[in-house]
Amino acid sequence: MAYGWIYLFAAMIGFSTTIAEPSLIAVAYKANEVSAGTISAWGLRITVAIGVAFGISLGTFRIVTGTPLYLYILAGYVIVITQTLFAPKSIVPLAYDSGGVTTPTVTVPLVTALGLGLSTTVPGRNPAIDGFGLIAFASLCPIISVMAYAQLMGWRTKRSRNNNGEK
Repeated sequence: MAYGWIYLFAAMIGFSTTIAEPSLIAVAYKANEVSAGTISAWGLRITVAIGVAFGISLGTFRIVTGTPLYLYILAGYVIVITQTLFAPKSIVPLAYDSGGVTTPTVTVPLVTALGLGLSTTVPGRNPAIDGFGLIAFASLCPIISVMAYAQLMGWRTKRSRNNNGEK
């Protein structure tokens, strides 16, 4: 757990840069407008930011441990494909777009610097090989988090309706 503070720092960097990302603010505003308030702008922003925070932390864990990037990406896309089959169909395009809007102006420079700096500092890591890949996590994990949030809300709504019908 010697690197615990680094994982926490990475999560905070991921969360804060995503909340400040102008393109995500625009997408969240438009999603709120199009859904007639069903999708909260702040709810979407926070859900995506949590996904990025988790992704960046997972990416720093990968750098520290030196495990191959392709294993994480492969597992992530298996999760995304599985979720796509079970998530509400109306949320899937928004989830995929949420992955793309997390990587323009604010997030990329800070996260890239974090990855390169960490891989330079951790013994046995090569910045050219291990320093990259954090952006892939920053794009992949928000897709998972948005679809998971939609699935959770769908489950809660269905459960609430069942409970109200039984009373």
